[in-house]
Amino acid sequence: MAAKKYSSGNGIIKAGVVVLDFIIMNVLLYVASHYFYELHIYYYPLYFRAEPREVWLMANFGMVIAHFVVGSIIHHRRVNLDTVVLSVTKLCVLQVAVMFGSLRLLGESGGMFKFMGLFLVTEEALILLVRIIERQVIQILRQMGRNTRSVVFVGSDPAILMLYRNLISDSSTGYRVWGYFADEEIENCPTAIRRLGTISDLNRLTEKCSITAKESEPLAAGEIDLASIDELFCSLSHDENQEIMHLMRFCDKNIVHFYYVPRMSGNFLLNLQPEQLGETTVFTNHHEPLSQPFNMFIKRLFDIVVSSIVCLVMLPFIPIIAFFIKRQSPGPIFFKQARTGLNGKTFTCLKFRSMHVNKDADLVQATKDDPRKFPFGELIRKLNIDEFPQFFNVLKGDMSIVGPRPHMLAHTEQYSEIIDKYMVRHFSLPGITGWAQVTGCRGETKEVWEMEERIKKDIWYIENWTFWLDIKIILLTAITLVIPDKKAY
Repeated sequence: MAAKKYSSGNGIIKAGVVVLDFIIMNVLLYVASHYFYELHIYYYPLYFRAEPREVWLMANFGMVIAHFVVGSIIHHRRVNLDTVVLSVTKLCVLQVAVMFGSLRLLGESGGMFKFMGLFLVTEEALILLVRIIERQVIQILRQMGRNTRSVVFVGSDPAILMLYRNLISDSSTGYRVWGYFADEEIENCPTAIRRLGTISDLNRLTEKCSITAKESEPLAAGEIDLASIDELFCSLSHDENQEIMHLMRFCDKNIVHFYYVPRMSGNFLLNLQPEQLGETTVFTNHHEPLSQPFNMFIKRLFDIVVSSIVCLVMLPFIPIIAFFIKRQSPGPIFFKQARTGLNGKTFTCLKFRSMHVNKDADLVQATKDDPRKFPFGELIRKLNIDEFPQFFNVLKGDMSIVGPRPHMLAHTEQYSEIIDKYMVRHFSLPGITGWAQVTGCRGETKEVWEMEERIKKDIWYIENWTFWLDIKIILLTAITLVIPDKKAY
């Protein structure tokens, strides 16, 4: 199974923007410390000259906090200049506020308020100037075909043309429109947007194209690989609900973002969530709280702090666990298995080995009286201790503490073919524990319906995430360390 290949360009752009912000702030601080005082341009606090390291540390700490909370939006595909100005203002105000507050806690106050005011205005002006330059650079890169996202439209409603104009009106968005599928030509359609075929042609392509299919029929000349697109925008009529659901299922299975575009004749009831894309309201079939930068920051920060503590506490016990594993079963201490992670990407999941080395490890789930288990291995499985090495996976960024449990590749291939929305669970980082595991959906899945229930709970978690839900799941999981789950075998 091939992983969904998303462009990493946005991550590179964002990293570059962050680095430049730190450079601007530190250069400004350097200029202030070396020239403001010597040239008598402006009062530079005595404390800043006496303790330059503390000032530098607090300034950079403030920028770290500001970027985690506010972040950079310049890499977003639809962002107006006024939004950029507001974002830069928030970033600089928070950075200066954290720097100011930290230095006040250290006991310094003399003359600092006036200096901080000038520093804030100068920093914001410089960063905003650089943001404008960055926008132009990003626009040039996307015009050159870099950092693009491929788009396909479905339907012939005029709303498609309105959305098309919004997408291409600003070349810095980087959208690459492949064309549209519809039974009829779009009226007054520009030549730049070509018709790719009818709805029947589209349905034939969805059968051919799938990143989870074991065997795919080769594409004919001129046909596009639908599984490789990034976004699909659909604007079909209300009497074509079955077709809409078919497209949603295809997108879910292939990790393609689906959006419904309201027809010009008016909206109609579907279980979709509204999002704003320029001047057009679109609808997606999944609401993802963790797509919000602040939520992502809170979850990742929590993961890093807790995992670091757990890993440090766990280190002295690894030799003891290793001794009993080696004593009862020859082979490695850790069990490494390829599993499906975020966006269908394969990663190596770590566990303490609890079974004898066997050829079925990557194919067959553990059963209640599984002969492959050895006594100590069965004990650590019941107490969930075998899962503890996955905290290293969390630190690496392959997993989160809470999220849908990662499945072995064989199960991903098997169940993605027979369970609707199975691949939706990969819109989120996999977790050491999850909502499904603490609500009764754990252990061996003997029947398809058992896996279906697990998938429903995984998707519910993704769409209803809160920080406190994570805490609740962790507490419920901790209880199993004292009262082992009957399905933990």
